[in-house]
Parts: sequence; C-alpha cells; structure tokens
Amino acid sequence: MVDNSEASASYDIKDQDRLLPIANVGRIMKHILPQNAKISKEAKETMQECVSEFIGFVTGEASEKCRKERRKTINGDDVCWALETLGFDDYAGPLKRYLNKYREVEGDRANQNKTGVNEEMGEHSLNTSNQPKN
Repeated sequence: MVDNSEASASYDIKDQDRLLPIANVGRIMKHILPQNAKISKEAKETMQECVSEFIGFVTGEASEKCRKERRKTINGDDVCWALETLGFDDYAGPLKRYLNKYREVEGDRANQNKTGVNEEMGEHSLNTSNQPKN
C-alpha cells in the first residue's frame, strides 16, 4: 500500500501558492451581492480557481511580450496590452483609464512629498541659522 499523504501535502502547498486566498475571493464576491445573499464554499473555490487561472493567463501573455522585448519587468501597460491581445477589450479600456488615473495620483503624491521635503529643509536651515553659535 502506498502512502499518498506526502504527495497530497505537497500538492496542497502548491495549490496554496498558486491560488488567491479564498477569504479575499469571498470578500470580493460578497461585495457585489445583496447583503442577505450567501455564497457556498464550492462557489468560492470555483471562483478562486477561475480568477487565479485568469491572472496566470494574462500575466503569461504580458510576460511573453516582455521577453520578446528583452525586458524583465511587466508593467501596467503590458497587462492592458495582454488583455486586448487575448480579446478582453471590455476590461482593457477601463483598466487603462484606471492606470492613467493611478499614475496621476502617484505623480501628485510624489510632487507633494518633494515639496514637503523642500519646505522642511528650508525651515530646518532657517531654524539652524537663528541658533546662537557656541
């Protein structure tokens, strides 16, 4: 008789690494449904498999593009391109808009941080110049 407990344990670990956390998937699903709706464990697990597979599918396409362009880093534009290439145009458009808005906000945030640092440095130099020298 063969003991499959080790094989089963390693398979579970691989699934755990491969799939999104089921609690996160359930939370996203619940957010869309009416408050009194319930979601079965089977439905969550099925969705978990689907979204994990979808992410891998799109990422694989984006990765192939980067490989051909001799780049190591996949960026948001690559993901949008992959969605379009795979026929998910309905998702690529909104994702591009989100990505542009995200970049605007991050750019604003970076500029605010630079301004804040410059102002602090200006205040610091003012404060140190007013101190008596020993």
